[in-house]
Amino acid sequence: MVRLLLADDHDLVRETIADFLRVQGGFVTEVANKFDAAISVVGKSTQFDLVLLDFQMPGMDGLTGLARMKAQARCPVAILSGTAPPDVARRALRAGAAGFLPKTLDPHSLIAAVHHMLVGEIYAPLDFLEEDAPIGECPRLTPRERDVLVGVSEGKSNKEIARDLDIQEVTVKLHLKTLSRKLGAKNRTHAAMLARDMGYA
Repeated sequence: MVRLLLADDHDLVRETIADFLRVQGGFVTEVANKFDAAISVVGKSTQFDLVLLDFQMPGMDGLTGLARMKAQARCPVAILSGTAPPDVARRALRAGAAGFLPKTLDPHSLIAAVHHMLVGEIYAPLDFLEEDAPIGECPRLTPRERDVLVGVSEGKSNKEIARDLDIQEVTVKLHLKTLSRKLGAKNRTHAAMLARDMGYA
């Protein structure tokens, strides 16, 4: 039985990805909500076949966290990220990451990527690595768009966000549409991932 460890501090993102890996991939998937917790999990007797680390979570400290986890886990370690630019992906791969998985990957590509890394191959989507996205560039959102995005990242419905912000539900939908376009978010869950990585949540 293949055992995976997924470490991501965003509850919605972590559980969504973990559930898919369990149900569709058939992998035994454990989770951790921060880097230190992930280190603690791999320090126990359980042997993992692959570790997936979110690049932006607390305690990760970028490539330093990658090196620490590689030494501790003694198995392939891959990086997950919603916003890291291609340059960061290249540096992670040069530093020994088993792969670099943008959170924009469609679910079935994620499963394929995991299988790829489990057999000792390095995974990185070529179309992503060929991009030249500016490092650190974040889309400019209005204050209200940021408020809506925070609500989405907390797993709230449009109705709940409208109540919290004292606006109409249709207005929430409009803000969600415009902010998703600015962020390049494919859906609500992807918007929540990007919100956390950009510091809006």
